[in-house]
Amino acid sequence: MSKIMGMRGYLASSIGVSCAAVLTLPFAVPAAGAGTGVRGPSASAAVPGSTQSLPLVPITRAAGVLVEAGLTQQTVRSFSLVGVVWDDPGVDLHGHVEVRTRASGTHQWSEWQELETHHHGHGPDPDTTEGRAGRVRGGTAPLWVGDSDGVEVRVSAERDDTGTTRSPTLPDGLRVELVDPGADSKAGAPGPTARAASPEPSDEGAPGAAIPAPSHGAQETQRPQGAAKEPSNTAEEAADPAQGTANPAKETPNPAQGTANPAKGTASPADTTGPAKEAPGKEPEQLPEHTRTHTAPRPKIVTRSGWGADETLREAGFVYTDSVKVAFVHHTASGNNYTCAQAPSVIRSIYRYHVVSNGWRDIGYNFLVDKCGTIYEGRAGGTDKPVLGAHTLGFNSDSMGVAAIGTYSGNTKPSTDTLDGVGALTAWKLGLYGMDPRGTTYLESDGGNLYPKGAKARLNVLSGHRDGYATDCPGQQLYGKLGTIRSTAARLQGR
Repeated sequence: MSKIMGMRGYLASSIGVSCAAVLTLPFAVPAAGAGTGVRGPSASAAVPGSTQSLPLVPITRAAGVLVEAGLTQQTVRSFSLVGVVWDDPGVDLHGHVEVRTRASGTHQWSEWQELETHHHGHGPDPDTTEGRAGRVRGGTAPLWVGDSDGVEVRVSAERDDTGTTRSPTLPDGLRVELVDPGADSKAGAPGPTARAASPEPSDEGAPGAAIPAPSHGAQETQRPQGAAKEPSNTAEEAADPAQGTANPAKETPNPAQGTANPAKGTASPADTTGPAKEAPGKEPEQLPEHTRTHTAPRPKIVTRSGWGADETLREAGFVYTDSVKVAFVHHTASGNNYTCAQAPSVIRSIYRYHVVSNGWRDIGYNFLVDKCGTIYEGRAGGTDKPVLGAHTLGFNSDSMGVAAIGTYSGNTKPSTDTLDGVGALTAWKLGLYGMDPRGTTYLESDGGNLYPKGAKARLNVLSGHRDGYATDCPGQQLYGKLGTIRSTAARLQGR
């Protein structure tokens, strides 16, 4: 009870609730490890991993609404990534969510770490089959904490906003999600570098559904075994992120990228589901070869089987849109405390969080790039296809989402390798659809907090998440580098 009172004192003081307005409700705190819901496949699944879901305990109500909740220190099964979810995906959590964790097998607790709460701008568009699914939930950004076996959580609502009528309250159904990514599916620790390519076996025949064979299989790679090459940072380039005016002399193509000239996609997936702008069973068309005057080399990409995706988690089949007119750049906001050798585990954790905890059909991003510049396939359906993602609420159609693995809203700058990887990927993918990464285009909004449903938004072909939705993503440090990425992508397209 002393721990609960300590938490109550902290939270009440942080939100400024007066003593006269607070009604403290009795509650029972689950015993350590008790009340843990487990989601996901059984221990006998081909790719191990699990999600523990623990309800947060109401602590304080003011004027009849919940203003603080939490979880006292709990001993749990091993996990490596943590997030908080709630019932209604249309509700934002206006407040603070903090967690601290205990390293497995030790008595060492971390400092309190705050989760990004403004994560509502990620997710499926409301009018899609995925967006209408009753299982979709709201959630914070997930945080990678490494191998842990203890957790503590505190959540507090913000005070009233000046000039608004919104009252501080927390959403219903708050739960903390603890994700174990499981062991790597291949023997030994995964090596990090995309600079040494090895052919990746086809994903055809994987559980769930057949994935189209890539058009250029030699460039579709598994992350090889070996030691991690950690990234290096360079001095800041003077660039206007909105204009793409970075000094090209300071940018060089990523030496990790392959040199094959991309050709038209060929393989058609075995099945499709829930059309976006596409009739079921119809393969999306790329531009005819003679109209693609500016193409870029296809970079090496670690496939889903390369990072160990459990294909039984996601929904079977694929959903496509008509084209790829905009590339939205994101950060995962999952922290920077990972090594490149751990990147596949981080991605498996985010994948499981998106599917099991958020209720999406698959991982939300189409691609991810780690701090060493290695590029990973995200949502299934074919790397050269216009796969409908769940990355930029309101603008998932006719776009792609690429996420830099890390948090770039503070002082951490993205590495040169990360910028080169995003530049090489977007140069290739946008080139397949005849798009100039330095240009602008129009997308129709499916509904969001910047553009109402049906609005025609003029966007940079290479945009940040915040350009389509009011959010901090991809963090100011990465957003300020979009000019650099545009210049790299344009040069690789021969512009």
